[in-house]
Amino acid sequence: MEWTVPGTAMKVPREEAGQVAGRFSAMFLAGGMVLSQVTSITGLESYTVQNWVKRGFLPPPEKKRYSMSQVCRIISINMLKSVLPMERICGLLTYVNGRLDDPDDDIIDDAELYFLFVRLAADIRQLGDPEQREQALNAALAEYNAPSPEARERVRAALEIMLTAWAAARLGQQAQEMLSLREKEYLRKGDTKNE
Repeated sequence: MEWTVPGTAMKVPREEAGQVAGRFSAMFLAGGMVLSQVTSITGLESYTVQNWVKRGFLPPPEKKRYSMSQVCRIISINMLKSVLPMERICGLLTYVNGRLDDPDDDIIDDAELYFLFVRLAADIRQLGDPEQREQALNAALAEYNAPSPEARERVRAALEIMLTAWAAARLGQQAQEMLSLREKEYLRKGDTKNE
C-alpha cells in the first residue's frame, strides 16, 4: 500500500518506511539539494523555505545547497505546521536541539530525528496502545547514541509530540474528507428532490 512520507510529497510502500533514510541519502550524493529540489519534495513554495531561513528556523544553505539535516528540519516543520503554531514548533525543536540556527549544540541530528519519526509513524496504528508505544519508542531509540540520559528523554518526548501532532493532522484531514462526502451526498439528494 502506498504511503505518503510525512511532511513530503514522496510516496513509498508503507513496509519500506525503514528504507526512507537510504532513499534520502541517495538524493544527497551530489552534495546537497538546491531550493527547487527541496520545494519539489515538500510541496512548499520557495519563498516559504527562504522565509524560514531568514527567521532563523534553520541555518542558511551553503553555496545554495541544503544539507540532509536542513531538509529534514524543513520537512519536520512542514509536517507539524498544520497542527501547531510556528512558535510551538520552534519551541519543540529548540527543546531538542538548542539554538535553531546553530547545529553545533544539537543532541540529535535533524535527519536522525526525522527518520526515527518516520519509522514510528509507519506503524502508528500500533502506537495507540501506551504499552506498544513505549516498546516502539524503546526500539527506535535503541540505536540512538545519546550524549546523556536527559538527551534521550528529550528525544523521546519530541518523538511522542511529533507522533501525536501528526496523528491529529491525519484525523483532521479524515474529518474534512468525511464532511466533504456528506456534503456531496446531501447536495445530490437535494438535486433529486427538485426533479
